[in-house]
Parts: sequence; C-alpha cells; structure tokens
Amino acid sequence: MQLTWIKCQGEAWCKLSTVNLEHPHFDNMKGVYIIWHGGAHPATVYVGQGTIRDRLQYHRKNPQIQLYDNLGLYATWASVPETSLDGVEKYLGDRLKPIVTEKLPDAVPISVNLPW
Repeated sequence: MQLTWIKCQGEAWCKLSTVNLEHPHFDNMKGVYIIWHGGAHPATVYVGQGTIRDRLQYHRKNPQIQLYDNLGLYATWASVPETSLDGVEKYLGDRLKPIVTEKLPDAVPISVNLPW
C-alpha cells in the first residue's frame, strides 16, 4: 500500500510539540503515525493509529514519549482506510521497532512505504 506521509510547511518534518493540531487538516482524519527523535542516533519512539489529532495530543503529554523531547520529537502521519489500520500499524511496528511500545495489533502486516 502506498501512503502519503505528511510534512509541515516548507516540506520540513513536523515537531510534535508545535504542529497545529487545531488545523482543519486534522478534522476526522484517521490513520497511522510515527513519532521519532532526531538525536545523534535518530530512532523511532512510537508507532500508532487512530484519530490523528487525538493521538498526537495525547502523546504530547505522555511521559514515556516526552522522555525524548530533549532530542527533538517529530511526527508524521498518513490517512489509511479503517479496515487496514491494524495491518499497517503491525507492519510499521515490526519494521521500525519503536522504543516505546504497547501491544501491536494481532493482524497480518500490510506492507507500506516508509516516510524516509
């Protein structure tokens, strides 16, 4: 499945702490998202799915995610049909091995393009 991963203004990666989650772009948007840090050795911090606005707002306050704020936290997301969310999240989790994890969905992985 080919996803369109979102960047912010100027084709820059979006900072988790400052992306404007009130923008109409996020209205009713469901999909998958990736949060990573940009330290000396960038790494995926979290992979998830759901209503993008709500999930990113939650992660702005999540202490497990915010442990990496000093390294620069970034996020990207992509719309995904609801029937494919579990499979795409499973694929991303298996492939990117996030530092902070919850149980990945018990689903057949759906291969997608990565944002980088």
